[in-house]
Parts: sequence; C-alpha cells; structure tokens
Amino acid sequence: MSATTFLLLFNLLFVLPPAPKPATVFPVPSGVSNQLFYLQRDPNTNTVIYQLNVNRAGHLNEDEPVNVFWLRYDEHGERKELNFIQRKFAYGLTAEKLATDKYELKFAAYSKVRFFLLRSPTDKALHVYTTISGKQIQLERVFLRIEGGTFWVPNVKYIEFKGLNTATRQPIAERIML
Repeated sequence: MSATTFLLLFNLLFVLPPAPKPATVFPVPSGVSNQLFYLQRDPNTNTVIYQLNVNRAGHLNEDEPVNVFWLRYDEHGERKELNFIQRKFAYGLTAEKLATDKYELKFAAYSKVRFFLLRSPTDKALHVYTTISGKQIQLERVFLRIEGGTFWVPNVKYIEFKGLNTATRQPIAERIML
C-alpha cells in the first residue's frame, strides 16, 4: 500500500469532521411588566422588548402605545433604549389609532406584514395580533434568521412568528421565507 493511499484511508477512517457550531440558546425575557412580545435575531442574544406604554394609573398612552427597548443579555441583561438608527430603520414601530383600543403597528424595517394592537375578547387585555398564512396569531415572539449581509442590508433568510392561534388558543409558529 502506498503512503498516499494509507493517508487517504487513515483520514477517511479516523479524522473526525469539524464539530458543528453550537446553537445559540436564546433567553426568554421575564419580569417585564406589560410586555406585548419580543424580537430576537442572529447573531447574538440581545432582545428587543415591545411593551405596552401605560402611565402609573394604568392608562394607555394613546400617542405612543408601545415602548420599545433592548434587554442586552450580552451586557448582563441591561436595559437600553434603541438608538436613532435602530428606531427609525430597524426595530422601531409606529402606531396609528384606528378606533378605541385599536391601533395598526408598522415596523420600520418591514411593512409587508400588518400588526394590530387590540383588546382581546378572551382576557380583555391589549395584545398584538398578526395574520400569517390565514391564521390569526396573538404574538409572543418574533425571530429573524440572519445569515450575512451588511449593517444596512442584512441577509434575512426568514421571519418566524410565535404565539397563540386565536381560533384554537394553541401555540403556533409560522415562518415567512425571504
């Protein structure tokens, strides 16, 4: 057996493939009062929180019904405000009042999916709803799978929406491939 053949056979039998990259474990935010839903994305565990904006008496701020901020898990879970660019071009949202306790919410970066802040007929609380693939979801989590791209134009592979199916009250996850 030649040395080359021996080395090829040895490599095939004994050299292990590189270990797969460990999957990122994303924390579930807890202890955030009036949390509506949260958004997570690659490449780190920092999380954007969308919180109902109420005053001390519990009344909704009708001009700005949703607070948006970071929980910076990579920085010991510190709360930080979104910067101007994040607010205006990525994770921020605008709210348009349509009726009492009914707002249409629009994300700065993606307006193809409609979101509504509405009072639930089930628990009478305000929640955010969207409809994906004909199913209405009471939103709990949004996840963006990002693979490369640039700061201004990330390569978003898909958006995953998780929450409760309003028709069945069962957990649901729906993806939009981009």
